[in-house]
Amino acid sequence: MDDLERLRQTRLPFAELLGIEYLSANKERVSAELTVRDDLCTRPAVLHGGAIMAFADTLGAAATILNLPEGAGTTTIESKTNFVAPAPVGTKVTGETTPIHRGRRTMVWQTRITTAEGRLVAVVTQTQMVLEKR
Repeated sequence: MDDLERLRQTRLPFAELLGIEYLSANKERVSAELTVRDDLCTRPAVLHGGAIMAFADTLGAAATILNLPEGAGTTTIESKTNFVAPAPVGTKVTGETTPIHRGRRTMVWQTRITTAEGRLVAVVTQTQMVLEKR
């Protein structure tokens, strides 16, 4: 099973609630799409910052999962978001996460979220801790 299919078959209830659709995945990069629905928005009708952060967090965790040793897990221990531009309701945003650091105990990922037109919405940097198999 390739990495994209592995992520698509991994049941992540919150990612399903958000409506995240994986587009591509490998150990170096994960990309996905999210439709900006009204229930994910603030006022005016633009994607809520928390939804942006949750989208990026999911992608960073997914990328970490693809890089974990057998039986290990992961959890987010730090996240920082720069909000750049709004994403209006009814549009789609794409997130692409790439590694800054992939170590034995931590992995750091940067996720760029853009509109369909390529406009930067946010940049998220997060640290995932590697949880050893118990």
